[in-house]
Amino acid sequence: MLRRILLGIAIGVGLVACQPSAGARPLSVRFGALPILDVLPVYVAQTEGYFAQAGLEVEVIPAASAAERDQLMQAGRIDAMVNDTVSTLFYNKEKAQIYVVRIARQAYPEAPQYFILANPNAGIQSPQDLKGVEIAISQGTVIEYMTDRILERAGLKPGDYRTVHIPRIPDRLQALMEGRVKAATLPDPFATLAIQQGAKVVADDREVRSISLSVLSFRAEVVERNPEAVRRFLQAWDRAVAAIRANPEKYAGLLAENRLVPQPLMGTYRLPPYPDRALPTREQFADVIAWARAKGLLQADIPYERLVREVR
Repeated sequence: MLRRILLGIAIGVGLVACQPSAGARPLSVRFGALPILDVLPVYVAQTEGYFAQAGLEVEVIPAASAAERDQLMQAGRIDAMVNDTVSTLFYNKEKAQIYVVRIARQAYPEAPQYFILANPNAGIQSPQDLKGVEIAISQGTVIEYMTDRILERAGLKPGDYRTVHIPRIPDRLQALMEGRVKAATLPDPFATLAIQQGAKVVADDREVRSISLSVLSFRAEVVERNPEAVRRFLQAWDRAVAAIRANPEKYAGLLAENRLVPQPLMGTYRLPPYPDRALPTREQFADVIAWARAKGLLQADIPYERLVREVR
């Protein structure tokens, strides 16, 4: 009997220890948020109170573009962000500035992330029709990486097609639909909008979905000096992902409020799946490193340990 009582006390103490104390000052995280689907779990965690329940204060700092988000990160004005494997390499070329702590989104058979699209009047039906064609991309980014890998899988070589640099996604979409370029690579949901307006799907990332992903990253300094804040953030993120899976329609208002989906798609767009908790593998980063080196964007390999950190 005494043993049971002592065991019960021990379990109770352990549970209390796992909860933030009522008088303790919450930890804080500043999150840089682009208007993209990948950040939806942060807004869900805020709305549902998951951050507060984890004893964490999260300030969401909007960023209109990846360039603006990167400026915030480099200036130390944000602690976390959603980015991609290509930009992670550039951050960590010399030393670890950020650590990837989660896969944020990835391609699924029923939900591609990146599409190579053709203008409705371009007469392009297959990847082979892209030979000699100029494709609008954002150079030196995940868009160029996915374009090369998708077309490589389809049997094309980089010399078979040409690219034109149109960095802003809305500008790229407009150039495609106005016929100023015959083809363009776009991420979903902008790709869905283009298809709705008549663009033709030439290829997508379903055949290379093992390397098609976005990631959740924290400043290396935060991971090393305040891992508890990262743990609590991930706890809330995982709860939010589970909530989205259980009832995606519930969060349609958050999509509209935070402009995560183009306005014309509101009410009809179907949320893609969000992945189980996982980290990018060594093989996934090895592929993007090999691509970056072949492009001359990177001069040397980067150790996996400088890119990814598991926070338990």
